[in-house]
Amino acid sequence: MKSEVGTSLCRKQSLIEDARKEKEVPEVTTSDPMAVMCSHLDGGSSILNLIFTISNTTPSHFSSSLKILENHGTIIYHVETRPAGRCKEKEELECFVKCLIPNPSICSLLSSLKKITSDVKVIKDLTSFSFPRKVQDLDMCQHLSMKFEPHFNRDHPGFGDQEYKKRRGYFAELAYNYKDGNIIPRIEYTAEEIATWSQVYKSLSGLYPNYACKQYLHSFHQLEKNCGYTENAIPQLQDVSNFLKERTGFKLRPAAGLLSARDFLACLAFRVFPCTQYLRHPSSAMHSPEPDCCHELLGHIPMLADKEFAQFSQDIGLASLGASDEDIEKLSTLYWFTIEFGLCKEKGSIKAYGAGLLSSYGELLYAFSSKPELKPFDPEVTAIQPYQDNSFQPVYFVSESFEDSKVKLRQYAVKMKKPFYLWYDPFTCSVEILDSFQKVRSALCQIKDELKSLCSALDKIY
Repeated sequence: MKSEVGTSLCRKQSLIEDARKEKEVPEVTTSDPMAVMCSHLDGGSSILNLIFTISNTTPSHFSSSLKILENHGTIIYHVETRPAGRCKEKEELECFVKCLIPNPSICSLLSSLKKITSDVKVIKDLTSFSFPRKVQDLDMCQHLSMKFEPHFNRDHPGFGDQEYKKRRGYFAELAYNYKDGNIIPRIEYTAEEIATWSQVYKSLSGLYPNYACKQYLHSFHQLEKNCGYTENAIPQLQDVSNFLKERTGFKLRPAAGLLSARDFLACLAFRVFPCTQYLRHPSSAMHSPEPDCCHELLGHIPMLADKEFAQFSQDIGLASLGASDEDIEKLSTLYWFTIEFGLCKEKGSIKAYGAGLLSSYGELLYAFSSKPELKPFDPEVTAIQPYQDNSFQPVYFVSESFEDSKVKLRQYAVKMKKPFYLWYDPFTCSVEILDSFQKVRSALCQIKDELKSLCSALDKIY
């Protein structure tokens, strides 16, 4: 049973389990900043409130402390100084600095700061939210979740294969070096890799006419026609990205492996899908413990070429920006039961649209058997549905339509507790916090102009 779970099992583990780990991270307190911060560093950034005391006998002490912040890559939002309360002669200053700092730099910064200041305290900002504001910021969203990886996990099929691990390292390096706007490197795949792809492609493509939804089938045929989808060749990500960009505005960027829940969902907010370029180990062609390009290209890509589904995917991503840890976990669960394992109604029948189903021979057949329970898609219910991590799912959720699911998801997202509302600007591929009348008015003007154009179009038709 476990051997047939399919490639998307680890995607779920990446999103849901990693979201829970984020939720369990202890908040930074003033008691021992070094010990707390060093216990859960990752590749992201944090907004911190730093408080420390410096000598007021010479201005160089203050400038030196700011220089330390600069050297550690911080972005300073606010600085205040005042006489230290304990010092009546005002020979010491208490400094308050609000800044954004890369998490891997926190320990080093605090250590350096303590050498020239005293009473260093750090409080993680609980009211401000750090998240990407523009598509270029996704270059910083590369926090990997090492759930199951050939270099470290003995149960991985490629653990003892040095050549395979070397090949994986090559793909990881390409992904780490990629920046938004770059051309995705073209890969010369080996005969062994093509053989693995061919085996998966042939076994799954024969099932699609009977089990895949019409949107998937339409896009899959277009990909075969335009992007080199054949059993004898692995499509190049740049070609596929160009295809998606023309149809739904989505684009691909190389991923080194499993991204954290926040980073992965944040990418969706900007219509960017992180996509691996490596293949599963040839000894386990019909099952991968982690997402690979077979899972991404056969499971996810065809659906991302559909406009309604693409909007649904982006809506989940936008809802994640600035969300609490608890909401990230719920959104990850929603992602799992829709984008990964969703079913939908189609002319009185049930069809598959989830990537985890459409890239897993065993689970696709299982989902259409009499064994699992089918429930109507309801975000309030789906977001808290328990899941299986070592076998097929006992429950799948069925959407009435992508439009219906999109409406329900937006209603769910509005109820999430956030101190702000976000507006996505498709022209600049950026998000803005609507925290002033002027910003709301500007967004409304943009919508008004678009409505005028649509009304003019209707007048022409009628």
